[in-house]
Amino acid sequence: MKVVKIALGLILTYVVIVVVFETLLGHYQPQNEGTLVLTTTDAEGMSNDRVLSKIEYNDQLYIAANHWPRAWYRQVLRSPLVEVVLDGEQASYRAVEVTGEEHIEVDNARPLGLTIRLLTGFPPRYFVKLMPL
Repeated sequence: MKVVKIALGLILTYVVIVVVFETLLGHYQPQNEGTLVLTTTDAEGMSNDRVLSKIEYNDQLYIAANHWPRAWYRQVLRSPLVEVVLDGEQASYRAVEVTGEEHIEVDNARPLGLTIRLLTGFPPRYFVKLMPL
């Protein structure tokens, strides 16, 4: 019984670490030369900004849903016309879901390290290609 309590305590501690990390990351949204700002529009017509890491692969621009909170990802699938601020320049894009072989190639080109996967709770990873309009 003591082993079960210890195991449950460790699992609960891990879940709390993941929730705290994801909450802080979502709240502070750190920006640097490797990020862009994606603006999506929800069903009520409200715009939402999200700082995301950019992935450049084969002269294409991609972004990845690497975390459990992924409202922006669901929004771009429903409404793929988005605005992006990249290197201080704003432009319009069409977001296209990446699947199949292309998904595997992009994932292999920009793998996530074990530390970030641990801190985010091993969420599934999805990619979106940003096609300039």
